[in-house]
Amino acid sequence: MTTRLLIPSTLLAALTVTSLLSGCQSAFGPQALARTHPAYNAAISASVNEQMLQNLVRLRYRDVALFLEIGSVTASLSLGANIGASASVEIGGSDSLSPAAGIVYSDNPTISYAPLRGEDLLKSILSPLQLESILVLTQSGWSIDRVFGLCFERINNLYNAPTASGPTPETAPDYQQFNRLLHLLRNLQSRRLIEIGAQQNGEDSEIVVQLTASDKDLAHEIGQVYDLLQLDRSSSRFKLNTDFLEVAGSQWTVRTRSISSLLYYLSQNVEAPGAHRSAGLVTVTTAEHGGAFDWSDTPAGNLFKVRSGSERAEDAYIATYYRGHWFWIEDSDLQSKSTFMLLRQLFDLQAGQSTFQGPTLTLPVGR
Repeated sequence: MTTRLLIPSTLLAALTVTSLLSGCQSAFGPQALARTHPAYNAAISASVNEQMLQNLVRLRYRDVALFLEIGSVTASLSLGANIGASASVEIGGSDSLSPAAGIVYSDNPTISYAPLRGEDLLKSILSPLQLESILVLTQSGWSIDRVFGLCFERINNLYNAPTASGPTPETAPDYQQFNRLLHLLRNLQSRRLIEIGAQQNGEDSEIVVQLTASDKDLAHEIGQVYDLLQLDRSSSRFKLNTDFLEVAGSQWTVRTRSISSLLYYLSQNVEAPGAHRSAGLVTVTTAEHGGAFDWSDTPAGNLFKVRSGSERAEDAYIATYYRGHWFWIEDSDLQSKSTFMLLRQLFDLQAGQSTFQGPTLTLPVGR
């Protein structure tokens, strides 16, 4: 005699749902973090990079730049279930009862944006970069020509395109001798013949540049540095300061750019479409002997370039759509990518300490 155990359909559905829920729970907790954290990280990084690129493009067109800071990202994960049963009755036939079960899973992220604005931000982006910050950069692996070429507007009587620190100038800037200096300093750095560091002078700390003039192979290039900067040849160690009222051969007197002027300087290397140039939407700088000036000759132009076109480039590292055209940095353009990375670090270093002022925009992100 065989005994059959009859399980009610509703109980069977409940067991089914319980089994599904226990399996879905593995998608939450640590596994959910492992799945969502890299995705949010990549999305936020891409968004911040595109914002910086678009602001550079805006400045090229003399449009107002605006920065939104991502204040918080909240991801709400939920899991629900339902059970039920459906019945059918057939006249003269057999009745049936079928269990039904359902699982509902949702991921609802909410992102809060806060505009960077206010007096603190304005002061930080308009204030000259601190020499201490530049020292940190040169000691953290960045090449001296990239740091000096972007951050310094003037060293002694050499000028690094000072008129490019604002909206695009109409006439070509002064930069040729500064370009030569950067080339020499890069060679000296590669041979470890130049050092930048801090030394204690009583209670104060000074930033000094030391040149090693004993290398016979590069004696001529070292001599050119002395000549360009009009330095005292009896000294090999020079104080770095910002006081142009005391320019002397015993020191390097420098004028640093602000974040605002650096953004403008780099924006000169945004390639504007021909139609926009013809329509007068951007300023076309005139070269010394006529024709359009080539900004790629400047220290910033040697290190940074933003392309443009009617369609998005397939090899774009960062791209943004503005005024009916695409603007991008090529993925294979390592010089521009490095310069963009340095810009991000300088911006975070100088403006990242400002407090948010104004309204916060909170947006639910749809799926």
